[in-house]
Amino acid sequence: MTAWWQQGAADLAAAYRRGEVTPVQVLADCVARIDAVNPRLNALVALRRDAAFDDAARSSARFAAGTPASPLDGIPLAVKDNIPSADLPTTWGSPAGRDHRPAQDELALVRARAAGAVIVGKTNVPEFTLEGYTSNPLFGTTRNPWNPALTPGGSSGGSVAAVASGMVPLALGTDGGGSTRRPASHTGLVGFKPSIGAIAREDALPPLLLDFEVIGPIARRVADVRLLFEALRGPHAADRDSYAAAAAGAAGAALPSRLRVLYVPTLDGAPVDAQIAASCRQAVDRLRALGHDVQTGLLPLDLGFMTTGWPVIGQIGLAWLFGWHPGWRDGASAKYLQMADTGARIPASDLWQIQQTVAQLRREVARLFTRIDLIVTPATAALPWPAEESYPAVIDGQAVGPRGHAIFTAWVNAAGLPAVALPTAASREGLPIGVQIIGAYGSDGHLLDLASAFEAAAPQGWNWPAL
Repeated sequence: MTAWWQQGAADLAAAYRRGEVTPVQVLADCVARIDAVNPRLNALVALRRDAAFDDAARSSARFAAGTPASPLDGIPLAVKDNIPSADLPTTWGSPAGRDHRPAQDELALVRARAAGAVIVGKTNVPEFTLEGYTSNPLFGTTRNPWNPALTPGGSSGGSVAAVASGMVPLALGTDGGGSTRRPASHTGLVGFKPSIGAIAREDALPPLLLDFEVIGPIARRVADVRLLFEALRGPHAADRDSYAAAAAGAAGAALPSRLRVLYVPTLDGAPVDAQIAASCRQAVDRLRALGHDVQTGLLPLDLGFMTTGWPVIGQIGLAWLFGWHPGWRDGASAKYLQMADTGARIPASDLWQIQQTVAQLRREVARLFTRIDLIVTPATAALPWPAEESYPAVIDGQAVGPRGHAIFTAWVNAAGLPAVALPTAASREGLPIGVQIIGAYGSDGHLLDLASAFEAAAPQGWNWPAL
């Protein structure tokens, strides 16, 4: 029999309803798996062992009484260590946050608990979640379950490593520039970045990337991502963007059966690993086989500001953080102190220009989606690289900078669009590869419908890493 830790969230929910297993039994299986593999991967950095069993016992009692709180009730869930939690540390991956104890949960976590999810623990992140790999001076380096010498990416590296290795069936990440989608592609998972506001935010950590960062579900199957997303989505008075997302979702018509798809294999001629390029072409062929009209071409958007503006946003964000929340400066690593000092010298007019450029991008994107239904790109330009290195210096034989591997994702955050990373054919070495599918603002549900059809047409399902 397949172990319970190997079951997905939707399958567990069905098993609970049938009385085949209890949340306590499933949690015990997951905790045993955590004890077996987390020392090697370093995905979870804080564990609610006793409290989680108490929550699972209450969930088991609800099922016994026939009154589960929601389809998420009793499902083990790991939470990224930049999502505030009142009963666990929220360190943000920095020694500056070693003793940080939020007064309350962030809204998404409040909703997850209310739905009955069993919060297992917090997952590792890079310091201040500003890197595309996962390592920090507080907890060390997180490793990829498919090859522990390599990185799972970042900044949701701990979350994807936990799900891909079977520690939990679901995890919460955040995505400010690709931080659910790229790590998901490096670990064979489904990583979803909702539209800005689709999952309302309140009591979050101070924002470093304007309004680009969203909460994103991570799982091994699309159905499991949808289960978590449905429990967390919806407007809240503290987040005005959440009303815009809800209105856009309600107003959006169902997608046609034959979709107009633009496949963009690279941006501005940037290098892409040859195996990733070949795998994503196969993914595009799968979309064609599903009956969609797929055209290959250039992305008709001006993304020049992403090269110069993206680093500036993080620098200004850190400068603001350390000025208005000085507790986060004390103990921060020298690299981030230097970034903040650089940001403090950038004139306000530069930030104003970035905001105007982002607003123009969002207008151009809205017009583009009147002519097409979906945009498809690789989820990342590089295969996983050594776990201790912050980025791959060479892609397809060409030297690249720190964001060379991340070219396909950050502009989607700036545009505020929903996007999902889905696994495609693996590399010769058995390393996962993912494709990114992007929808119009507010089309989150329709995008997950398409993702489900794409997944169902895959030549094979999930395979476990040989840990």
